[in-house]
Amino acid sequence: MDQKNISKILHHLAEEDLPFGAVTPPIFQTSIFAFKDFDSFSEAISDEANSYLYTRGNNPTVNILEKKLAALEHGEKAKLLGSGVAAISSSILAFVKSHDHIVCVKDCYSWTKTLLEKYLKRFEIDHTFVEGTDIEEISAAIKPNTKIIYLESPTTFTFKLQNLKEIAHLAKEKGIKTIIDNTWSTPIFQNPIDFGIDLVVHSASKYFGGHSDLVAGVVVGSEEDVKHIFETEFLNIGAVPDPFLGWLILRGLRTLQVRMKRHYENAMQVASFLENHEKVKRAIYPLLKSHPQHKLATEQMSGGSGLFSIELKTRDIEKIKIFTNSLRLFKKAVSWGGYESLVFPYAVVHPDSSDPNFSLVRLHIGLENSELLIEDLSQALSKI
Repeated sequence: MDQKNISKILHHLAEEDLPFGAVTPPIFQTSIFAFKDFDSFSEAISDEANSYLYTRGNNPTVNILEKKLAALEHGEKAKLLGSGVAAISSSILAFVKSHDHIVCVKDCYSWTKTLLEKYLKRFEIDHTFVEGTDIEEISAAIKPNTKIIYLESPTTFTFKLQNLKEIAHLAKEKGIKTIIDNTWSTPIFQNPIDFGIDLVVHSASKYFGGHSDLVAGVVVGSEEDVKHIFETEFLNIGAVPDPFLGWLILRGLRTLQVRMKRHYENAMQVASFLENHEKVKRAIYPLLKSHPQHKLATEQMSGGSGLFSIELKTRDIEKIKIFTNSLRLFKKAVSWGGYESLVFPYAVVHPDSSDPNFSLVRLHIGLENSELLIEDLSQALSKI
């Protein structure tokens, strides 16, 4: 997307007529909306998707944010939800029924995998996991009852990419809905809808919020698809974002463009240092030339975020612990996308040393000075 258009969306779109000449959108902290007469009341009830009736459905503060997020992702409509997993679950549940089948990338977000393996299993909805790097593998996984192909490009521990244009073309030929988690790239660096993907989901807790102080999710797509999700899942399940949450994300979006540029620059500098370090087997960052899918990454993305993994040259859990505990500037925590730098060893969740990913350590490179982060990583690596 053109950088000027991004700036216009972030700072001006949907804010042309704010009440009382306010510079910042107001927080409409109200649960209900009143009507002047019977007919307007009846009209709102009959079209809740496009009306202000009850903040569980729509709210003016939240809607300003949704218009921005839809425009950023080149979609027609967006719906904010109470968490990223709510956005993922709602977008999947809206398009499947009992005995349907889903194709999903194997290295997806853990709660996406839980949804498929445990929750949907209760309703006899089947799934097939694929690596996702080969279109033939995906094609072979499709069954007559396949309704969704679920993507995450890149995946956020192993950083494998899928060819979005090829997959979208295949899915459209077979009448299958495509959904992608685009949290890693953000719309600053990748717009899956431009490649033909139907629905884009994000954990807004991460880069959209940007300050590790909120939890939210969003789904973006066509007017028809998002309205369908609104009416079948959103209103029923009630994963509602409150007005203040919407306002906080609006506040975070003001700096999204400049933050993502800094995350990208920092990540490239740190990853380039680490891939040449004697204690590191490889750095797995799609925008590094050493990444096996670097060409595809540059075709689909104009840059990258602050998240990548390294593989240490050790399978000794004690050495992995020493490296992790020796870091001074990297907080040990889940999630990512805030201003801070984080470390998350794969072995924290999967302590089995026979696991091929056992030596992976995921790093989130924050907004700090990159030289400080490199110095910290260097001293920690020197101890193993």
